[in-house]
Amino acid sequence: MGKYFGTDGFRGTANINLTADHAYKVGRFLGWYYGELKKQNGDNTPARIVIGKDTRRSSYMFEYSLVGGLTASGADAYLLHVTTTPSVAYISRVDGFDCAVMISASHNPYHDNGLKLINGNGEKMEDDVIELVEAYLDGKLDVFGKKWEEIPFAVNEKIGCSVDYVSGRNRYIGYLISLGIYSFRGIKVGLDCANGSSWTIAKAVFDALGAETHVINANPNGININDNAGSTHIEVLQKYVVENGLDVGFAYDGDADRCLCVDEKGNIITGDHILYIYGCYMKNKDKLINNTVVATVMSNFGFFKALDEAGINYAKTAVGDKYVYEYMKEHGCIIGGEQSGHIIFSKYASTGDGILTSLKMMQAMIGSKKKLSELAEPFKVYPQVLVNVKVKDKAEAQNDPDVKEAVEKASEILGTSGRMLVRESGTEPLIRVMAEAQTEEECRRCVDMVVDVIKAKGHTV
Repeated sequence: MGKYFGTDGFRGTANINLTADHAYKVGRFLGWYYGELKKQNGDNTPARIVIGKDTRRSSYMFEYSLVGGLTASGADAYLLHVTTTPSVAYISRVDGFDCAVMISASHNPYHDNGLKLINGNGEKMEDDVIELVEAYLDGKLDVFGKKWEEIPFAVNEKIGCSVDYVSGRNRYIGYLISLGIYSFRGIKVGLDCANGSSWTIAKAVFDALGAETHVINANPNGININDNAGSTHIEVLQKYVVENGLDVGFAYDGDADRCLCVDEKGNIITGDHILYIYGCYMKNKDKLINNTVVATVMSNFGFFKALDEAGINYAKTAVGDKYVYEYMKEHGCIIGGEQSGHIIFSKYASTGDGILTSLKMMQAMIGSKKKLSELAEPFKVYPQVLVNVKVKDKAEAQNDPDVKEAVEKASEILGTSGRMLVRESGTEPLIRVMAEAQTEEECRRCVDMVVDVIKAKGHTV
């Protein structure tokens, strides 16, 4: 975690702790840095950087600021306009861009925004480049064997230009359509676009594949993104699916890199369910490479039990789709993700892709000739209790011998029918104490056992 950039980009409230000036400077650095890298490799063409944005009102301001910085440094800026994060990653990779920027705060409310940096392989930007961006923002840049008080401006014919690149977004839509191996004809599908990036893309894909498509929250006005809509308010789609007798529903977040589902009965299908369903589907087709599904430590205990019963191995990573993808890439796994709906299908994408996830769920349903509720039925979600404890020092609290002893005792009580998880928040002064067990009462008792010790030892604020 850096000073400005977290695991999912530089995020903040627009023009308060993420300003137009920040965006301009990020553009200045990226345009100059990638241009210099090309020069050192004997290539004097300008850096090519592609930009996408979501539907927030401030996204236009940040887009123009980025373009100003990029072109001032001699780079050419290619504009996908309103589009999804996975589409930006896809175009960055297939069209040979030096890097990409997605302007979005994902599932956050409209007044927040963010800059997600993506490398030329369509993956999250390397940490060493992020560190250089932060150093430039703080006026402490040291790179290419030199300290830079300021980086040079491009002049004359070296000044960059902007290019309308909406064709790239359309090509991504075509790519998604090409992945639909079955016709969706006769299937009633509900889509909740969160008044975000998917509003012009998702329906086009499902219509092209023959579905009877019903869409809600696809009228963005700049301030209604994620507002009682999308994957963070799944209850809206649950009600809509049941009232309209739909076969399935899919809810995306603001930049459509995540997806949650609703079955025909109105039940929530979480990211854990998606991983389980697709893992079982691929195993039954003898195509689950390494017989492994990758998840994070926050996945439900019932998920791991269901995989055990299905004879599927699993790997647990730290929280964050970045860590899931790194493990998948290193070990050659084809499916991984998070409970929140960030699902990565590594054969088809280098990042979580909500619309792709919904297509893969359709494939599992049609290919198995089963309803979504039937595919999810063997997975029994365990009750979970999570308490966030505000502490003075996260490491000191978690490493306290008495706290550790309390965690061990709670784990012994749960045995093999549940689990305890105590971890530090990556962004706040919190210790997260979580228990999963067969009953909520068991969860509460074990969580309280640990929290009481943290408080008794004086670690709380």
